[in-house]
Amino acid sequence: MRAKITYFVLAAVLLFYFVLVGSRGVMLIQDATLVTVTFGVAVLVLPLIGLWFLWHTTAFARNAGRLARELEAEGGLPVDELVRTPGGRIDRDSADLVFAKRQAETEAAPDDWRSWFRLAVAYFDARDTPRARKAMQRAIALHDGRPVRP
Repeated sequence: MRAKITYFVLAAVLLFYFVLVGSRGVMLIQDATLVTVTFGVAVLVLPLIGLWFLWHTTAFARNAGRLARELEAEGGLPVDELVRTPGGRIDRDSADLVFAKRQAETEAAPDDWRSWFRLAVAYFDARDTPRARKAMQRAIALHDGRPVRP
């Protein structure tokens, strides 16, 4: 729950920032000189890119949560079998063992979104966030019946 609150607060701050920057871009364009119009257009591009990124990140999180809820209802969420250090961090060797198990499950059932979801969690636990995100994107695409990128 804390993560959701943090996400929404940061998203609201970003939206405020985008409005602020966008208004400055409009003001620059209204000055109507070649330099200010050029800068104004450039300044307007940044909030548009930010909005696109925020939209896609929010959609990704929402879709991953939807899959997690469905998998939980089926009783298929991965069990936390990781060894932790006294400080609470995940032991790297433990994460590697669980990852190898999840990878084997995914190789055995490459078209099952559930195995890709569990692999994404294993990647995340192994601190490989880019691959975790790609595996989760694949799980979402498989679940929704969309084409999957190799």
